[in-house]
Amino acid sequence: MTLTRITRPFGDVRIGAVGLGTQNLSVAGRPDRETSIATIHAALDSGVTLFDSSDAYTTEEDGQGHNELLVAEALRSYGGDTSQVILSTKGGLIYRDGGAWIRNGTPSYLKEAAMASLKRIGGDALELYHFHKPDPGHDFGDSMTALRDLLDDGIIKRAGISNVDIDQILLAQEILGGRVSSIENHFSLGQRVQRAEMKYAAEHGIPYLLWGPLGGLGGAAGLADRHPTLRAIAAERGISVYQVALAWEIHQSPTVVPIPGAVTPQQARDSASAASLVLEPEEIARLDADTGPNGD
Repeated sequence: MTLTRITRPFGDVRIGAVGLGTQNLSVAGRPDRETSIATIHAALDSGVTLFDSSDAYTTEEDGQGHNELLVAEALRSYGGDTSQVILSTKGGLIYRDGGAWIRNGTPSYLKEAAMASLKRIGGDALELYHFHKPDPGHDFGDSMTALRDLLDDGIIKRAGISNVDIDQILLAQEILGGRVSSIENHFSLGQRVQRAEMKYAAEHGIPYLLWGPLGGLGGAAGLADRHPTLRAIAAERGISVYQVALAWEIHQSPTVVPIPGAVTPQQARDSASAASLVLEPEEIARLDADTGPNGD
């Protein structure tokens, strides 16, 4: 087995090829606060340098921003160096328990949300701020003007877009003057979607963050059952199916960064180890052919 440490360029820094999605540490069913902070610290210990948050990762009782406060606290209380860590957060969604999240892509709301996120996280500016999801009730281009203004005003250092197609990426680049710093879309072994968007990001050196890389909410539990080749390779190597799945995704593009979730320190360490796993060409070919029960 070949081991190496894979990193990705992210502007003037390099980040680990596996990040940590922190949603499950703040929504219903979350672990206790001590375990949540220990999970973030375990990720840091394992070389994770990108943490993906949102003001909408919360519950209605807690209100907007629970996850931002949690991750910021964990980073402040960590005993090691966090100078190369990027805390990414997002705005444009309002969490609702058990129902569809409310979208709001108006420039005024996004600017207010970004300022509220900055107050919760602290510092002079947000390291990375994503528009969480296009709002069908408002023009996407107008939403991008908010990101442009936030960049120009120094409220955010980097602007990102999430859940977008290629046309929206191109429009965002036009309005932001080529300053899209990252793209976050859904992709996994069983959901091989938006290849054009992934290709564009690679061609332009833009980090392409994968949410739901282990199948999305609740999908990780049945990953091995849906992909027998994944299970076989993991058994041959004596590692988890999650490491193999993430390593396959890292292979897809030189700018891909999966951001799996974790609710225990062990899960965080296990996922992070995929950044040191290089699959053999024969293994990649086998996984390429394992499209799952739905052939997607």
